[in-house]
Amino acid sequence: MISIRSYRRREGRMIASRQRALDELWLDYGITEQGPLDLDALFGRPAPCYLEIGFGMGEALLEMARTHPENNYLGVEVYLPGVGQLLLSLRQAGITNVRIDRRDAMEVLALLPAGSLRGGALFFPDPWPKQRHQKRRLVQAPFVEKLRRVLEPGGHFHAATDWDHYARQIRRVMEADNGFTNWSGSGELYPGPVERPLTKFEKRGLRCGREARELLYERI
Repeated sequence: MISIRSYRRREGRMIASRQRALDELWLDYGITEQGPLDLDALFGRPAPCYLEIGFGMGEALLEMARTHPENNYLGVEVYLPGVGQLLLSLRQAGITNVRIDRRDAMEVLALLPAGSLRGGALFFPDPWPKQRHQKRRLVQAPFVEKLRRVLEPGGHFHAATDWDHYARQIRRVMEADNGFTNWSGSGELYPGPVERPLTKFEKRGLRCGREARELLYERI
């Protein structure tokens, strides 16, 4: 079985306010359970649940949770400065419908109940652009199998990348799985409109002349 580590270990600056947020707010928003995840219990209510993998500094996740308070949002991120920043933002905005898991995405997917998610998002994942590193990209067959299990029928998966080669890989891998259908037709990008804020990593790509490629798939 292929083992995929879905992230590159990044050490960023942990400013005092973010560290304080981690210390003070983790028990309010963070997931500490080691076994299978009971989403209704974690959020304190039954509601449609959406997952964002690798939320970075949390801009998109914060906006989705603010715009749709009727939903629950689970964010997965190993980058501690980003976790600290999202915790700060959640407290400042008074948002309570978000929970955060700091483990690897593949591990979290394995702990979620079957059919427990209404949707999943992967915005600007590490592209691993060098040929010898591309085997580390998250979107490969083992990831798609786990994603298929946790999405409910009719649920969706939204991916965005500004690396054309990765976009082509996502299309190829997703469309090789008979549990998903491309909303835009086989081999096509999603034309939009897209309702999400620009993330830090998307802005960086735009400054380098790279535009986002959007992909949207429905769980059959």
